[in-house]
Amino acid sequence: MLPGLTVFLRNRECPWRCVMCDLWRGASSQPVEAEDVIAQVDVALASRRGRRMSWLKLYNAGSFFDAGAIPPACHAGIALRCSGLNRLVVESHPALVGERVKPFLRTLPPGLTVEVAMGLETAHPQAHERLNKRTTPMDFGRAAVRLRGMGMGVRMFVLTRPPFVAREQALEWLLRSVDFALDAGADPVVVIPTRGGNGAMERLREAGDWEEGPLEWLEQAVLHGRARGLGRVMADTWDLGHRALWDPSVRALLERLHQLNRGGNQSNPG
Repeated sequence: MLPGLTVFLRNRECPWRCVMCDLWRGASSQPVEAEDVIAQVDVALASRRGRRMSWLKLYNAGSFFDAGAIPPACHAGIALRCSGLNRLVVESHPALVGERVKPFLRTLPPGLTVEVAMGLETAHPQAHERLNKRTTPMDFGRAAVRLRGMGMGVRMFVLTRPPFVAREQALEWLLRSVDFALDAGADPVVVIPTRGGNGAMERLREAGDWEEGPLEWLEQAVLHGRARGLGRVMADTWDLGHRALWDPSVRALLERLHQLNRGGNQSNPG
């Protein structure tokens, strides 16, 4: 399988402002025009010029289908730049994956699969509500049905230890959240270590509403989900490398996670 490219587009701050999010730090204080978005994509693609790619992920500080973040006028230009690729991944809040998605689909070149990523975070109903997503877990399930009905794939993100889940229930709800995402048709489900660093999470930790879960939960969640046999389940490892430099146990865990993400009977996890 050929490699791909992940691009974080700069655009306006997401209006939902979820409790654990830190992407607002890279948001623009000014509206972003369609040509600005296209220029960002072009700069990123230029960094891979001469190298073959099979997929492109376009993430941002908000939602791809939020017209105030990614103007619809740039959709055709993005689609044109995906010619020759197998897969395009974009991220969106579930409230935005209705009729506004269809015009974008009509711009796509033949053979390109579109996958929409959504941050479920947790299926714990009370904790989910308090994350300020202004959704319920069932909203994610319904959005997944809509997306698959339009011929798109669904990717869901699950946090290892979200705020507002009692310590003694945290691992159980992590596994239940993976199950929920798989049952909703997500493929892949990506398990992400819950991180601090945005200020709000530190205040929640001081108040006793959040603490980091053990890194080993990443492996447990992936193995649990894969045993279901419903779809790919992967661990997000992007910021574990620095800890692996000085902690042999993290280094060993990171290697096992890389093997899980690459191997087994799952398809390429890109």
